[in-house]
Amino acid sequence: MKKIIAGITLLILFSGKVLFATEGMWLPQLLSVLNEKEMKEMGMKITAKDIYDVSRGSLKDAIVSLGGFCTAEVISDKGLLLTNHHCAYSAIQQHSSLQNNYIDNGFWAFSASEELANPGLTATFIIRIDEVTQQALEGVTGDLTERERQSRIDKNLNAVRASAQKESWQHMLIRPFFEGNKYYLFITETFTDVRLVGTPPSSIGKFGSDTDNWVWPRHTGDFALFRIYADKNNRPAEYSKENVPYKPKRSLSISLDGLNRNDFTMVFGFPGRTQEYLHSAAIAQVLEKQNPAKIEIRTRALNITDKYMRGNEAIKIQYASKFASTANAWKKWQGESLGLEKTRAVAKRKAYEADFQKRVDANPEWKKLYGTLLQDLADTYTAIENPALYRDIFNETMRNVEILSFGTRVIPLINASSRSADAYEDIKTELLEYSKDYFKNYSKETDREVAVALLNLFVSTMPQSFVPATLQADNSALVTSLFNSSLLVHPDNFTATLQKPMDDAVATLSSDPAVQLVSSMARLYSENNVATVNTLQEKLNGLQQKYMEAQLTVFKEKRFYPDANSTMRVTYGKVNGYSPRDAVEYDHYTYLDGVMEKYVPGDYEFDVPAKLIELYNKKDYGPYGVNGKMPVCFIASNHTTGGNSGSPALDAWGNLVGLNFDRVWEGTMSDINYDPSICRNIMVDARYILFIIDKFAGAGHLVREMKLVHPKKQGK
Repeated sequence: MKKIIAGITLLILFSGKVLFATEGMWLPQLLSVLNEKEMKEMGMKITAKDIYDVSRGSLKDAIVSLGGFCTAEVISDKGLLLTNHHCAYSAIQQHSSLQNNYIDNGFWAFSASEELANPGLTATFIIRIDEVTQQALEGVTGDLTERERQSRIDKNLNAVRASAQKESWQHMLIRPFFEGNKYYLFITETFTDVRLVGTPPSSIGKFGSDTDNWVWPRHTGDFALFRIYADKNNRPAEYSKENVPYKPKRSLSISLDGLNRNDFTMVFGFPGRTQEYLHSAAIAQVLEKQNPAKIEIRTRALNITDKYMRGNEAIKIQYASKFASTANAWKKWQGESLGLEKTRAVAKRKAYEADFQKRVDANPEWKKLYGTLLQDLADTYTAIENPALYRDIFNETMRNVEILSFGTRVIPLINASSRSADAYEDIKTELLEYSKDYFKNYSKETDREVAVALLNLFVSTMPQSFVPATLQADNSALVTSLFNSSLLVHPDNFTATLQKPMDDAVATLSSDPAVQLVSSMARLYSENNVATVNTLQEKLNGLQQKYMEAQLTVFKEKRFYPDANSTMRVTYGKVNGYSPRDAVEYDHYTYLDGVMEKYVPGDYEFDVPAKLIELYNKKDYGPYGVNGKMPVCFIASNHTTGGNSGSPALDAWGNLVGLNFDRVWEGTMSDINYDPSICRNIMVDARYILFIIDKFAGAGHLVREMKLVHPKKQGK
């Protein structure tokens, strides 16, 4: 194992040219060895130490993981944070009401006292990254089972945690890379007092809404502003009126020069999850089985929810964030499938595997280690195909029928009562707190219609052994009865029940028809599928780990980057258009003219605020326009994914020039199969952000906090 580790390290440090120059999500601490030369050849003007350095302030000190689900960056010396509107959407919704509709009208704090607290929202900085592979894999040998291997690694990592150097207010996390062939430790600082400072109305921040989501050309001002607060020592602290704006080690300067075609760009952030090294059988299953099933379920749920949102303003507010979250993945899966087909991803991966097998067969040592690996993977993916499909159908049904989703939270409370009164009370407290937001954003009539549609689909698509006897081909009558009698759709009755003595509350909840339906569906799914999926997935994990090890060993001329796992990464590319299909060519920039071309008065997705129309008609763009036009969005070949939302787009000098918020529809398959011909990330131009803050919102005091620069004119 130590020999393998050494080989991997040498491969990473000294291997040849990467397959695609713009592909990859690279660890920032390794840029000086792996990427700096190439980045400079592509036009970068700074050094790798300017990007990542633990001895002085560097770009990494301005980048935060926002809530663990998005990226944000510090853009002033007063802790001002820039991120996406859609990353802030839940916070905006929680502060909104019919009286103060910040979703529709936007929000701007003109003093510190007006900034809005967001309990539970965090901003996490990376202090340093240390490799701990040797310690993690000490004593790990090839004859261990996957479970034994992981047990040994867990024990080793506990020892690493115990000896790691950090300050008392700091935290640490350790993540596996390359399918568990390497390990890195991250020392972090997490701030919990993060306040909403500004957001444009959804007619700007979500312009185009679901129609334009994952689509280019794009005209969305997808941004919002927060501020980090700290204690008097500039350290993390819970919310307090005594807290003060955080003083960062580094904040980003903002370029007013924009970009041209073929200019270098870099995106810095926390990409969530990719699977770039899958077997071809896994890609085929995503394309042919899993995506179609999930798309069908969400299509039915979204069509019903959209109908109610368009007909009722209160429901529109209640479901704004939930609808956006559901629709985001739904549309992404469609684009992913389209891209996988267009780029012949399965055939390409099979050709790659044929090359792998040829090399393995020609080397006696490799043949002994890896000779049957591809066939073992193919056989295991065949075995898991249907169980994985049933898992997706079950999970999507439970997720998208809210009464069922809520029921899955009630069952642990019932189960806790048999363990101890203390366990019951702990879960009850959490459930009561959760139920407040749940019922605040719940529409009984919407969920009732979704329940009928998805339960009918569940019955028609799942094996009979997974279907409770109470479910029929048409569940309209059952759902009507359920919604008339269940506590899970009546907030007052539900809360009153939980206030009863434990035994009485448990008896009432256990007899609830919705809880009983959830219990029976979960029981049948567990009996028929959980053990099978878990066993096969454990086997796949071991095979994928070995396959990754084999690829690193066999393809010595390639430069590999680890899959995304919500840790800090750098990706880089160039500004460029693309051709999604025959006779269609897309340019790399959009302008405010395009917003007005899409404008539909009063429309849910394409309405435009009167003030923005006025500024456009007057061409009143201030210092942010270019030759009488207002840039809005641009695209480049940076390799991004979920979690990169809110990531800064940086120019060759490391200045913020845009804000990453999406990918083009045809290129969403980059999570599995990056292809430079159609994979483009979408960014809102920094000048449009400044224009909206200053000229549209009149919040110029925020712009005055920022450092604005002209790098192309000044050469830096």
